[in-house]
Amino acid sequence: MDKRIVITGAGVLASNGIGLRAFAGSLKNGVSGIKPVTLFDTSTTKSKLAGEISDFDPASILGKKGLRNLDRTTLLAMAASKLAIDDAGLSDPIGEDVTDQVGVSLGSTLGSVWSISEFDKVALREGPRATNPALFPNTVINSPASHISIRFNIKGFNATVSTGFCASLDAIFYALNQMELYGYHTVLAGGVEELCEQTYKGFHKIGYLAGSREGKEEVNCPFDKRRNGIILGEGAGIFVLEELEHALERKARVYAEITGYGTSFDPKSRNICSPKAEGASRAIKMALDDADIMPDDIGLIFSTANSTLDCDVMEARAIRKVFGDRTDTLPVTNIKPLVGETFSASGAMNIAAALVGTSEGFIPAIRCEVEKDKRCKLAYLTKVSDMPSGDILINDFGPTGNNSAIVMRGINAT
Repeated sequence: MDKRIVITGAGVLASNGIGLRAFAGSLKNGVSGIKPVTLFDTSTTKSKLAGEISDFDPASILGKKGLRNLDRTTLLAMAASKLAIDDAGLSDPIGEDVTDQVGVSLGSTLGSVWSISEFDKVALREGPRATNPALFPNTVINSPASHISIRFNIKGFNATVSTGFCASLDAIFYALNQMELYGYHTVLAGGVEELCEQTYKGFHKIGYLAGSREGKEEVNCPFDKRRNGIILGEGAGIFVLEELEHALERKARVYAEITGYGTSFDPKSRNICSPKAEGASRAIKMALDDADIMPDDIGLIFSTANSTLDCDVMEARAIRKVFGDRTDTLPVTNIKPLVGETFSASGAMNIAAALVGTSEGFIPAIRCEVEKDKRCKLAYLTKVSDMPSGDILINDFGPTGNNSAIVMRGINAT
């Protein structure tokens, strides 16, 4: 990338912490947000657990005005945006003198499933005339991003990226492109996904949740021999991206610089991650090339592994393809045992974890006792460690072919 783009603000809502400080404390101390579901009834499912944000009170962050008809996805995204704006020291609302140069890029894929289901339920049972027209906008996938712009007076571009597991990283790349090509100096970018009955039971029905198949326990442990599926989570991570020069001009705190991005679609993935890891390894190599660095320059990997048989093996193979023998010593970590698989928000969760790790000098650990799988031979961390030198690689791979990766570099600037 020609322009230097940095992160100057972060807002995160996760099942184990609301706000960057609470999230950091939970990661450092191994506090998990995985718990029995309370948002809906799970009596008909074998799986009972999820990374649910049980203490979410949007009014405490956004105020009470204008929230009544908004769905959970929109409220999560707006609350994370508010936290990010405040963290970056931007004005709320964004001032008229700069708003044309500010944009929104949000990753979300399943965000409208609950709203569509509930809206159609009334329409089918009682007829279209019985539906509440105020709830119809929630059925549109770009509604959360639009509400962010409305709430904070952002008049630049507004985009929603729906690429499944990779949506957060892809939304950030879209933001980088807009800044590179069209001169936007500030963008709110990240991802969001809500926990709802329809997605939970849908994943359960196809056997994708841990414990959903007969005789399998509900464990959430990436790279573990016992793994048998995901524990679903929800969350939102929004970041303020700025041109470095613009950030320094307003004397903003700088968390990190985004230096590279890579993406590759693997058509051999058909609802199962490709075992040859061709697309995943290609995405990693592209990210390194874009950052103009060599594999030896990476000091830490935040992995996408989500405790499914195919995803974890594919990622382990992709890492070894790129890093060779160094794979045996290159630190790999994963926060999904603490927050669950947040789908479109998973990349944003990893970025937030990387930010707090670089700013506070620690690597969050894979908080589970790994029963080793010989197919996943990596130097994964099960205990909190000191942050190593070198750049950070963040992976996001999905079972339907999408593979994305981002390279970040922690910097100290004021």
